[in-house]
Amino acid sequence: MDRKSKWPLGFGAVLLILFGHMTSALDVPLDLPQPPTITLQSPKDYIFDPRENIVIHCEAKGKPHPSFSWTRNGTHFDVEQDSKVLMKPGSGTLVIDISGEKAEAYEGTYQCTARNEHGTAMSNNIVIRQSRSPLWSKERHEAIIVQVGVSLVLQCRPPAGLPPPVIFWMDNIFRKLPLNERVSQALNGDLYFSNVLPEDTRSDYTCYARFPHTQTIQQKQPISVTVLDMDTLNETVAAFYNITDFYSDSPAGERRPGFMAPLGSSSTKMVLRGETLELECIAEGLPTPEISWLKEGGELPTNRMSFTSFQKTLRITDVTNADAGDYRCTAKNNLGSVHHIIKVTVQAAPFWISAPRNLILAPNETGILTCRVDGEPKPKISWSVNGVPIDNAPQDHSRKVEEDTVILSSVQTGSSAVYQCNASNEFGYLMANAFVSVLAEPPRVLTPSNNVYQVITNNPALLDCASFGSPIPTITWFKDSQTSIQNGDPYVIHENGTLEINVAQPLNSGKYTCIATNNLGIKENHVYLEVKEPTRILKQPEYKEVQRSRNAVFECKVKHDPSLIPTMTWLKDSGELPDDERFVVDTDSLTIKDVTDVDEGTYTCVMNTSLDQDSASAMLTVVEATPTPTIAYEEPDPPTDLELTDQRERSVQLTWIPGDEHNSPTERFLVQYEDLLHKPGTWVNLTEVQGTSTTAQLSLSPYVYYSFRVLALNHVGYSRPSQPSRQYRTNPAAPDHNPSNVQAVGTEHNNLVISWMPLSGLQSNGPGLQYNVQWRQKEVDEEWSSETVANVTQYVVSGTPTYVPYEVKVQALNDYGSGPEPEVLLGHSGEDLPLAAPESVQVMVHNSTLAEVHWEPVLSSSVRGKLQGYKVYYQRERSLYGAELEAGEEHQVLSFSGNRSEGRLPGLKPYSVYNLFIRVLNNKGEGPPSPSKSFETPEGVPGPPSFLKVINTNIDSLTLEWGPPVSNNGRLTGYTLKYQPVNNTNELGPVEFMTFPANESTITLMNLKSSTLYKFYFNAKTIKGSGPFITEEAFTIMDTNRIQPTVDMGKGPTEPPHPTSPITQSPRPPFHNVPPIGPAFSPVNTSVAEDGTVISWEYFGHLKNVFVEYTVENSKEDWKKELVNGSHSYTIKGLKPGTSYRVRVVARDQADSTVHSTEEVVVAVPAVPSRQVDIATQGWFIGLMCAIALLILVLLIVCFIKRNKGGKYPVKEKEDAHQDPEIQPMKEDDGTFGEYRSMESDTEDHKPLKGSRTPSNGTVRRDESDDSLVDYGEGGDGQFNEDGSFIGQYSGKKEKDTHEGNESSEAPSPVNAMNSFI
Repeated sequence: MDRKSKWPLGFGAVLLILFGHMTSALDVPLDLPQPPTITLQSPKDYIFDPRENIVIHCEAKGKPHPSFSWTRNGTHFDVEQDSKVLMKPGSGTLVIDISGEKAEAYEGTYQCTARNEHGTAMSNNIVIRQSRSPLWSKERHEAIIVQVGVSLVLQCRPPAGLPPPVIFWMDNIFRKLPLNERVSQALNGDLYFSNVLPEDTRSDYTCYARFPHTQTIQQKQPISVTVLDMDTLNETVAAFYNITDFYSDSPAGERRPGFMAPLGSSSTKMVLRGETLELECIAEGLPTPEISWLKEGGELPTNRMSFTSFQKTLRITDVTNADAGDYRCTAKNNLGSVHHIIKVTVQAAPFWISAPRNLILAPNETGILTCRVDGEPKPKISWSVNGVPIDNAPQDHSRKVEEDTVILSSVQTGSSAVYQCNASNEFGYLMANAFVSVLAEPPRVLTPSNNVYQVITNNPALLDCASFGSPIPTITWFKDSQTSIQNGDPYVIHENGTLEINVAQPLNSGKYTCIATNNLGIKENHVYLEVKEPTRILKQPEYKEVQRSRNAVFECKVKHDPSLIPTMTWLKDSGELPDDERFVVDTDSLTIKDVTDVDEGTYTCVMNTSLDQDSASAMLTVVEATPTPTIAYEEPDPPTDLELTDQRERSVQLTWIPGDEHNSPTERFLVQYEDLLHKPGTWVNLTEVQGTSTTAQLSLSPYVYYSFRVLALNHVGYSRPSQPSRQYRTNPAAPDHNPSNVQAVGTEHNNLVISWMPLSGLQSNGPGLQYNVQWRQKEVDEEWSSETVANVTQYVVSGTPTYVPYEVKVQALNDYGSGPEPEVLLGHSGEDLPLAAPESVQVMVHNSTLAEVHWEPVLSSSVRGKLQGYKVYYQRERSLYGAELEAGEEHQVLSFSGNRSEGRLPGLKPYSVYNLFIRVLNNKGEGPPSPSKSFETPEGVPGPPSFLKVINTNIDSLTLEWGPPVSNNGRLTGYTLKYQPVNNTNELGPVEFMTFPANESTITLMNLKSSTLYKFYFNAKTIKGSGPFITEEAFTIMDTNRIQPTVDMGKGPTEPPHPTSPITQSPRPPFHNVPPIGPAFSPVNTSVAEDGTVISWEYFGHLKNVFVEYTVENSKEDWKKELVNGSHSYTIKGLKPGTSYRVRVVARDQADSTVHSTEEVVVAVPAVPSRQVDIATQGWFIGLMCAIALLILVLLIVCFIKRNKGGKYPVKEKEDAHQDPEIQPMKEDDGTFGEYRSMESDTEDHKPLKGSRTPSNGTVRRDESDDSLVDYGEGGDGQFNEDGSFIGQYSGKKEKDTHEGNESSEAPSPVNAMNSFI
């Protein structure tokens, strides 16, 4: 891919403007009085075409407008007296009508004069000459006969014209004669042959002269040239002169080079400075010599030098004095070489070193006119004033002439004039006008106000401030009306007031004010500069190798200044794109659809704005189509060409070019930075931008040596990091931030520790980072105390009073200043333990478990710190019901935050004695305790009985045993028992209620139902009420007649009901577990049915979640579960025959824990089901047997045919047997079966041929010969396909018969078809 250099469009114009700023003469506004100035004149040498009018230009400006007059050949030319001459109104331009007149009459030297009351200006001497194109002189050319190999010159000698004609040689059909190293045209027009060859023979060598002004061509008489070898030449001359030998018998052989022009070993050449030097060397010889050039004692000017006419002419343009010297041309062939020296001298017509310039002078000022010229020979300088030689002009004592200088001292109003300087030598002259205008004029700015200048970043910017005033104003510049601009990098203020910014940057954008000042006044003007981002192609088109008929896509993603309107143009091979709808130009791409070979070439995208452009190219190669490769997705390539622009103190713009996306679009870019000053080697994430962006505006910190890199992310992952950007250093500055997390706390009772989070190196903003720590006691009239520290994160103030408020602040500072004013924070000095204890402690008991305590808060001065609250310590000493508690019960503690005076004590034990005391609390610790205070809690309801269990279960009775509550919470008054039966239909029976005295622990319940579940609820009570219930369940013993109930398939027992009374069941003690009374399940019965194994049971429990579980015997597999709920039978399906299974029935609770379970039963699934299936009656078996039988039949037929001579039918034997008189030999010419023309002669055989098909009516047609085509598989109704497959086989066999003897035809259908199939 080619990347063309970027060139701002306006750069050349900028250079021209800059040059104009340096060289342009001072312009006087036309509304002010001024002498004439010539603005337009014809060239010094004016050659006119006699067919057109003569126009001699002379334009001038001045105030008042000047009048014009002319001289011709040094005398006054009265324009009004010649009707053919017209002077344009308001101008000095002459138009001379030469139609019908002799143009020669108006040839001569003309000079224009423009004058007004302030002076006279003169034009150059304009020489007027008529263009001439004379005819060729009559001449007769003899035919030229030359020997092969000799040199030859054909002279042209054109007529002298004005200007000189252009010479070229042609033949008689106007074709240019071919020129080469052997044949060349000299500068004078002659045609040179270094050696002639027989093919040079022709009779139409014609020289033509074209005269440029008249556009006419003159033709010379043709020249005939005949080239003969030696034998032919002798015969020709002998016949003509009647002599035997004209030339030697030896032909012209090879020879050393010799010069044909110029002649001799040396020559001279004079050229004028600034003109073009042409040196010529033409050599003869055989073989044709080669010409080379060198300059003796110097180098050829390669940048101004060129060779023409096959190295025979050396051309040097814009000659300087350094081009003088000796030039050597060398002619060389294999026999030797020859040299010629051309001595070049350089003369010079007068040329300007410093032309005189207009002077604007205020009264009493002094001015100088200089007229510095050079030339060779040295020019002579003469001065005139208002067109009169200065020696003949009125004497002026303020004027002094010194060769090329005129000094004007203390000029006065009214002394304005135009001075002419004339410098001449033998090669020409120079003449210039320069006026001196004496004015007193306040300054004025000529540049339009509020001009907006736009320039691309890193290019020069020129802001004009053209001004006028007399005296000449002094120009000063300001930026944004504040900053004075001085000469120096990056600014340059030129003499004409133009402000130049050498390398414009975005920070140079803004408003500029130029002020023009002289002693008569002041004038200002405002202009604006906008520095734009350069246009850059970020993703350039890449080389494409595309298969034919595929699409080619060239991307060209461009970044440009958003304020400029871009225009993208695509070129093919530097020309316009073909006018073809296959070429689709999008915003940032070119798509070529269905590419062909003609689409190959170089494609260039050019992005233009009004200020600059960028371009990039890539080639397209079209190749043959190949299989489409698999698309590979990879991480993107790292970005490249990181560039920093828009550089400011606290920000910079980073630009990059994305890498190859590898078929996955970029999602975003991650910009990282390295701080080479503070943390070298550590890359930190700075910002992220979208994947469609290629720029990021980065916020920076002072005093950091930044280096940036960019990573690209697509759906595959992150790219490798780009190469780091160039280092960007930000200038140091005062800190922007103060330390954070400032705290002021005391660690001891007499200190204050001020701590903070220090600034990072990135936040320091400069060297010499320190912290100014300030503090003072609040609400005390004292000044701030301060201390400046470095490299620490805290400062300790000693000798402070205990726990008093302080105001503190911490300010960052470095060598470049202090950070912002810090925030004042409040802190306290260190704390000490409290001195006093709470007083007047009172306790109010609300109930058996809750009391409320009150106290008198301590004085704040005695806290000696921040009051955190109060701690109440209380302890149960004993129960009022029994003896003292065991020793070691710890105090319980409740904390009450803040300045409280009361608190509640929950969770007390009923019927107990407590004592308590209180301490005050601050951050340092606790104060002394208050005096102890005792209180009692009243009785409460008791806890649940310690246990309840069922013993001695019978058919109609059982015994309950219980233990007293662990916590009586008072004096027990007795127990309460409630119980009720639960039947199989979830119905609850009547509730029975019983009470017992506190000293009993057992009871036997009589007259209960057998085999019935009973639910028991039991609790204790005091005078405060009943405690919580504990519950238990138990069955009475079942009647032996119901142990093995009859199983009814599909039905089962109803689950006993759960208790529905709103009674809270108390938790059982961990040591008490009541087992179920009697079996919950009857024995499990099993049987094998047609569709699976049937399991049946009887369940007498109350749980709903009943499962049938089974697993393979002697395996470690998990049990499989089937939920059956209220059923009492279940069929297990899908068991493997011949496998034994373990089966059980389980009742589970809500936590999926097993409560009731049967014993495991082993079930053996038989290998052959008890119900046998007759396979002979199965449809699949019958179909399989039929298929096998059919296959066997086909195989037998094939074997039979193969044994019968490979399945062939003996045609020859049939022919011998029948001896049919109508059998004719086969006609090979038409390809028909001639021997079977008639099929009706044989009617003996009524049987069909083996293998032929019988008609559907069961009869066999007998109206055809036995030896019919049926015998060959061709007979029968519709036996063969329409494609004639049999005919092809048969005719093929017949052809084979002619070569191989007696062979039979193919076997008849359907065996043929079967053979083909097999």
